[in-house]
Amino acid sequence: MAIHNVAVVGLGIGKGHIAEGYSAHADKFRVAAICDLNPQRLTEIGDEFGIAARTTSFDEILRMPEIEVVDICTPPTVHIGQILAALAAGKQVICEKPLVGSLADLDRVVKAEAEAPGRVMPIFQYRYGDGLQRARHIIESGIAGKPYLATVETAWNRGAKYYSVPWRGRLDTELGGVLLTHAIHSHDIMTWLLGPVASVYCRTATRVNPIEVEDCAVASLVMQNGALVSLAATLGSQVEISRLRFCFENVTFESGLKPYAPGDGPWQILPASPEIGQRIEEALAGWQPVPSRFAGQLGAYHAALESGGPLPVTLDDARRSLELATALFHSAEAGIAIELPIGRDHPKYADWRPQPKAVA
Repeated sequence: MAIHNVAVVGLGIGKGHIAEGYSAHADKFRVAAICDLNPQRLTEIGDEFGIAARTTSFDEILRMPEIEVVDICTPPTVHIGQILAALAAGKQVICEKPLVGSLADLDRVVKAEAEAPGRVMPIFQYRYGDGLQRARHIIESGIAGKPYLATVETAWNRGAKYYSVPWRGRLDTELGGVLLTHAIHSHDIMTWLLGPVASVYCRTATRVNPIEVEDCAVASLVMQNGALVSLAATLGSQVEISRLRFCFENVTFESGLKPYAPGDGPWQILPASPEIGQRIEEALAGWQPVPSRFAGQLGAYHAALESGGPLPVTLDDARRSLELATALFHSAEAGIAIELPIGRDHPKYADWRPQPKAVA
C-alpha cells in the first residue's frame, strides 16, 4: 500500500485536515509540506505535527516533485486559480467547500481535469459517519421506498470574533453566508440521500451580524422524485445543532444533533413494520462502522487513489451543491421559484451574488 505525499495549503480548516484526517491515516498519507501566508501559524503547526517543509508560496508547493496531492484549504475566491494551477502541475487535488465561486468556474475545472493526469476531490466530510452511511445503504438497497418529505436544520452560532477574519462576511471574498459556508454540508447530505432538486423558493436575511452576506435563511424545495423538503439555517442559535429528518414510504430516518458531525451514529431508523425492520436488519448484517468526517473521507480517498476507481466525492457532487446554492441565492434575490438544472444561459451561471443595488 502506497503512502502518498500531501501538501496542505491554508492552515485554518487545513489544520483539521491534518489533525483529524491525515493523522488517522499515517500509513496512507504523509503531510510533507504546509503552506500559509501567516509565518507564525506555519511555525506552530509545523512544529506540532513535525512537518519540516514550510512555505508562504503556493508556487513553491507546485514545484516540489515529491508532492503528489495538493490539499487546498484557502478562502473561496482563490480556489479556482489554485485548482487549475495544481492540475496543470500534474498534482492530485483536494479542495474545501465551496469548490469554486460559480458554475462557470466549475465547468473550467471539469475541462482542466479531463486534460490533466490528476483528479479533483471536493471536501464534503459530513457525509462520513456511521449513522448517515447506514441510512444511505438502506436507501440504496431499495428498502426505504418512495421519499415523502425531509426537513434540514442548520442552527449554528457565529459572532464578531468569527467575522473579524477580513475575508469573512463579504460578498467579494466569502461569496455567500450561511447557505454557502455553513448549511452547505447538511444540504449536500440531503441531495446525497434524495437526489437532484427540481425547484426552490428561498428567503434570506441578515439579522445576526453586521455583514454583507446572509446569516438566516429558509427555503422550500421540490425534488425531482417528487419529495418535498424544507431548509432552515441561522447563525444566531444559542444551542448549536444540525438535524436532518427523512420520511420515506417504509422508513423514517433522523440524525443526531451534533452540529459538526451530523453523519455520526446513531441515527434513528424507524421501520414502518416488523417486516421492513427484518429487511433492514438483513441489509446491515456484517456492517463495518464508517469513520467520521475527514478520517472517513480521506480513508475512502486513499482507496480510490490505489484502485483508480471513482473518487468518494466528485465534481458532479460539487455541481449539485453549487447549483442548489445558485438557485437559492437567485430565488432570494428575485422573489420567485427557480427551476433546476441551471444551464449556461442562466443569469447566475457566472456569478450567483446579487446585483449591486442602484444608488438613488
